[in-house]
Amino acid sequence: MADEQIEAVTGVGRGGEPHQVAAEGLTTSQGAPVPDNQNSLRAGARGPALLEDFVLRDKIFRFDHERIPERVVHARGYGAHGVFECTRSLTEITAADLFGEVGRQTEVFVRFSTVAGRAGSFDLARDVRGFAVKFYTREGNWDLVGNNIPVFFIQDAMKFPDLVHAVKEDPDRGFPQAQSAHDTYWDFVSCLPESTHMTLWQMSDRAIPRSFRFMEGFGVHTFRFLADDGASTYVKFHWKPVLGCQSVLWDEAVKINGADPDFHRRDLWNALSSGEYPQWDLAVQLFDQATADALPFDVLDPTKIVPEESVPLQVIGRLTLDRTVDNDFAETEQVAFCTQNVVPGIGFTEDPLLQGRNFSYLDTQLSRLGGPNFTHLPVNRARCPMAFFHRDGHMQHEVPSGPINYEPNSSDQGGPRERAGAQALTTFAEPAEGAKTRLRPESFADHYSQAAVFWHSQTPVEQDHIVAAYVFELSKVVEPAIRTRMVANLRNVDDALAARIAAGLGLELPGASACAVPVRTDLPESPSVSMLRNPPGTFAGRVLGVLVTDGVERALVDGLRHRARDAGAAVVLVAPRVGGVADADGDPLAVDAQLAGAPSVLFDAVAILTSMAGAEELAFDPAAQDFITDAFHHSKFLGLGQHCEPLLRRTGLFGRTDDGCFVLSSDMDAGAFLRACAELRHWPRTAVGGANPPKE
Repeated sequence: MADEQIEAVTGVGRGGEPHQVAAEGLTTSQGAPVPDNQNSLRAGARGPALLEDFVLRDKIFRFDHERIPERVVHARGYGAHGVFECTRSLTEITAADLFGEVGRQTEVFVRFSTVAGRAGSFDLARDVRGFAVKFYTREGNWDLVGNNIPVFFIQDAMKFPDLVHAVKEDPDRGFPQAQSAHDTYWDFVSCLPESTHMTLWQMSDRAIPRSFRFMEGFGVHTFRFLADDGASTYVKFHWKPVLGCQSVLWDEAVKINGADPDFHRRDLWNALSSGEYPQWDLAVQLFDQATADALPFDVLDPTKIVPEESVPLQVIGRLTLDRTVDNDFAETEQVAFCTQNVVPGIGFTEDPLLQGRNFSYLDTQLSRLGGPNFTHLPVNRARCPMAFFHRDGHMQHEVPSGPINYEPNSSDQGGPRERAGAQALTTFAEPAEGAKTRLRPESFADHYSQAAVFWHSQTPVEQDHIVAAYVFELSKVVEPAIRTRMVANLRNVDDALAARIAAGLGLELPGASACAVPVRTDLPESPSVSMLRNPPGTFAGRVLGVLVTDGVERALVDGLRHRARDAGAAVVLVAPRVGGVADADGDPLAVDAQLAGAPSVLFDAVAILTSMAGAEELAFDPAAQDFITDAFHHSKFLGLGQHCEPLLRRTGLFGRTDDGCFVLSSDMDAGAFLRACAELRHWPRTAVGGANPPKE
């Protein structure tokens, strides 16, 4: 029979792979026609249901098991498909096929996530973001499972269960959910000085990104590139968003979670659906053993970075996300990332956290996905040819034939054999010797020096945000001793930082906690770790919210739309009613959102274009008052029509406008406004506002 005949009759191709076959009507999962999908089989019209109703049982059985155990961490995730293109050949340092030729493209699946919250939590938690990429290479799957922060809380995988237990909801009460502002978390990190560096990053704006599209990704660990001849080069992986980094303020995050708890998901979906495909450059830091030995810290310590100023980044490829998932459960939820999944040319180091992850990820999939055959699921299945002797197991999708399921064998059809040579998966021949021990190396003992570098490398605005975050989080801690211990640790980072936090808490400044090794004060700043010192310089990919009323000048609206389109930004028209408004000529103007459901926190900049009557009406609308005052206090650029005075007076902003506020009366004004929006925020307004804890 021809292949198409087999598929038509059985729904299975010659390779045994199942295919969807369209039926003429509704069937059970076994293919039996369903005569009635409205009523269960009963003994009489009002009698009991019958056990023999296999249609009911099939339907309820499938429904009961629609959900699988969610991930313990990274449960709140969202995925997309894309392609990675090599832009620089690395054949001289790695045998990895995907880096072997400029222009070579590799299919990828990417999953972004938060760490602490459950699957139903909100997107804008203050949390680390997962940035996991599955490369479907011609030599198997490579999973680069990273975060949006380049360091981690702990140095050894032994502490990972403790970390997660501490940051998750308290077991006796089941809350707080998706947040670290509680006793158990701060008790744990205050007792574990190695976490201090990570808490600086966590309290920075990096932990509340504007969207997935505007955040960096990091491989966190030091890996190895392995050349054909077995030579090793240390490598650290960085994802750099082409549109630059951007975060939100904490007050914005809280309000966004209320207005749209799916904000990050919706942003990525909208971008992909509109053809605005997000892109990241893959950059690497490459260095040899001599360079590693010369650095003032251990490159195997996952609580440390290798400063870009010491080992510059080299861009080797570009990732483009270009397709949404077809089914969120089948792809985003069932995708299984394993750090152990590498391809020839990529290897591991002795980083003790990485070594533990290589065990943990595979073990996790057995619990979540029911058995070892999760690799057969479409989202996890390698795109290259596969040959192995694996057999059976829960939910085996393959139909192996023949008697040979072992090797070595003497059969003429004995199956696959080991590979050798350049295409083989090789391991770096790292010498290993010494007594068995459970001690940390002395080179891991400096817990504060890099934390101090991070703090001193931030701009004053960023430092203010870090202080405010520590004060907020520690204010939620009930036990005073925990607050005191954490501030004592931070004195080893910077006395002024600790003093500002203590003042914000109303806490007497404690003495510094003991250090295993002296804190280094000779390390230079690292400007690369500051977002505001590395602005994107573009408004592309952002969203301008324009509040309009009846009587608006259509030319101004069209001018803003035109200028925003030229800047690569989207425009959302907001009005008191979703049915739209009538412009100054009485013609209808369609809008995208209702004011009460579209607060200014959802936009990167705002404009308010009204008639005089419209402004007078908005002046008494609480949603309109919040729309403009929130935007102003969040340091956003504002475009103000000529008739906004009643709203400005009502909100107390009349006479307080600054260089971040633009009067919009012509297309030229719109151009100046959109050019300014490329700076993303008017930070001088924050400095004048002075809403942060007092400086000592």
